[in-house]
Amino acid sequence: MDKPVSLWSRIGQALAALARGEGLTAVFDHLRAPPERSVAFTIAVIALGAKMAKADGQVTRDEVAAFRRVFQIPPGEEENAARVFNLARTDVAGFDAYARKIAAMFGQGSEVLKDLLEGLFVIALADGDYHEAEDAFLEEVARIFGLEDCCFRAIRASFVPDALPDPWTVLELPRGTPLPDVRARWRELVREAHPDRAIARGLPPEAVRLAEARIIALNHAWEELRQGAEAS
Repeated sequence: MDKPVSLWSRIGQALAALARGEGLTAVFDHLRAPPERSVAFTIAVIALGAKMAKADGQVTRDEVAAFRRVFQIPPGEEENAARVFNLARTDVAGFDAYARKIAAMFGQGSEVLKDLLEGLFVIALADGDYHEAEDAFLEEVARIFGLEDCCFRAIRASFVPDALPDPWTVLELPRGTPLPDVRARWRELVREAHPDRAIARGLPPEAVRLAEARIIALNHAWEELRQGAEAS
């Protein structure tokens, strides 16, 4: 029986298929079919992560190492990941061109784009700081992705310590929403973030921990609001 081709080998194949002179943005035109969504997702996180690393003026070892926290890169596969990073870093195309291609591929406002934005937050915080340039970068990426401002603020509140993770923001609800409606919203968001759904919508298994982190944030928000309602 033939050994399955790894995600990282498939990424190498996708890069090798680029015509001479084509930039990395062209790879997203070749990866629209659902079987290759996990490849496209991984390339998108690395490519936008590389652009964001330039946004704060430096590429640190911490930011490069952050890819290993989002993805489990097996020994011997680092070259394919590094090639994506370096292609994006040196590509003349701006990050907005990448973001538009990625949004068109997955569909504006889709859950996959929320997953992708969360991966970028992990990378942004890898060095222990969240810079203004990174915040502006991620806010613009979210806008191009077609994600509502409340969604961007909810994700930021879940990842950035200084963003004050207000539970209403995390659950994307107006302050004072009745508790039964809060419970219904919490359950809806937890269902959307379930790892099985994450895999079904194209996340590679290596990145499912992003969905798990979202569930933790949602549960904390629900518990805070539930306990506050019971105490009042």
